[in-house]
Amino acid sequence: MTAGGPGADRDTRRGRDRPPRVRSGRPPWILVLPALAGAAFLVLPFAGLLIRAPWSTMGERVTEPEVLAALWLSLSTATAATLVSLLLGVPLAWLLARTDFPGRRVLRAVVTVPLVIPPVVGGVALLLVLGRNGLLGRYLDTWFGITIPFTPVAVVLAQVFVAMPFLVISVEGALRGADRRYEEAAATLGASRVTVFTRVTLPMVLPGIGAGAVLCWARALGEFGATITFAGNFPGTTQTMPLAVYMAMQGDPEAAIVLSLVLLLVSLAVLATLRERWVNT
Repeated sequence: MTAGGPGADRDTRRGRDRPPRVRSGRPPWILVLPALAGAAFLVLPFAGLLIRAPWSTMGERVTEPEVLAALWLSLSTATAATLVSLLLGVPLAWLLARTDFPGRRVLRAVVTVPLVIPPVVGGVALLLVLGRNGLLGRYLDTWFGITIPFTPVAVVLAQVFVAMPFLVISVEGALRGADRRYEEAAATLGASRVTVFTRVTLPMVLPGIGAGAVLCWARALGEFGATITFAGNFPGTTQTMPLAVYMAMQGDPEAAIVLSLVLLLVSLAVLATLRERWVNT
């Protein structure tokens, strides 16, 4: 018998079964150097904006009617696109996460396609479907007199097309990670499927929905390629902030810097606020 009795033997065996502790110390330089280079690559362009900004005329430029119109259009359309994405994307994410049907993998691949194709391709695709001579657009024009391209509605649809996949992926991941025992318990107690979804499932995945909505809104706010292809670039009608930055860069680089700073500050403020509210819940 070893000294210390059976208790000592149990402690010894428990110590052998316990994984070794990882000592915290200085991080290896082989990771630090690339990390610093990556951080510098992301930070330096923003520093360039701040350094080259015309601070003396910033107030006058920001309050110009064209800038305010573009900013308001960007904020309103990005918000509308996020609401549409929530209305359509949450049920789509639930369908992909909780049901098994033929072609589910194909549907999931199609949902993620807008993440990898150039946005201008999405604009061309929307134009071919909803344009005046498109697959559906011709009937909308002939039967109802509705023309979608080159209108604010086209801006929202272009933003939904490129931004909704971010929401769907986030919510689908949250649904897959949720504990289904609570839903099963509610169903056992007699709750209907609608009640289980609204009273049990949605509260569990609400942080994932919030995070997806933040990503969706930010992507919609910065959308350029699909918007200029499908909605055009008409000041006061379809010219969002990214389009205004592009046009200003052609003749007035200082105005482009000001517009970029405004867009950057708005994005950072909203992302920081919503991230603290939803992602860390």
